[in-house]
Amino acid sequence: MTLLITGLILFLGVHSIRMGADAWRSRQIARFGASAWKAGYSLVSLAGLGLVILGFGHARQDPVILWTPPAGLLHPAALLVLLAFILIAAAYVPRNLIKARLHHPMLLGVQAWALGHLLVNGELASVILFGSFLAWAVLGFKAARRRDRTQEAQDRAGTLLWALVSLIAGGLIWLAFVFRLHATLIGVPLMG
Repeated sequence: MTLLITGLILFLGVHSIRMGADAWRSRQIARFGASAWKAGYSLVSLAGLGLVILGFGHARQDPVILWTPPAGLLHPAALLVLLAFILIAAAYVPRNLIKARLHHPMLLGVQAWALGHLLVNGELASVILFGSFLAWAVLGFKAARRRDRTQEAQDRAGTLLWALVSLIAGGLIWLAFVFRLHATLIGVPLMG
């Protein structure tokens, strides 16, 4: 569990700098340059992600069960994760209406993903992992919206066509995860 928690501290910590230390972040970028900042940020992120994956894998070998989720939560969880994939796709598809209206669909997508997984996983490691991501995404969204208001962010233009592209892309990736990738990458088959 120590590896998982250390990885979460590194990964979510570096992703939280803008929330709590934006001025310090700006000074470091000015001091070292954007490329050096991005390189360091990426290295810490990758190290944290590696520890999260390794730590979660170890914790799954000897799980501490907190509760057994009812089977009826599988469908709502699947819908939340579908929503998550659509929102995350919308974060990367330019000029789409979803991003224009929500402003930070990645953070909302992480919230939906984490909540969906919390509904169907009752082991301690899962609660720590998905609960941490959920808390981080909620706080991150609030901070980003506060930053938008401070900087008087303009509503971005977006089109329905590109929102539809986000919807299709997210849906296709979700289908790939449901039918194949979740089993391949995570080791937990969702179908059959």
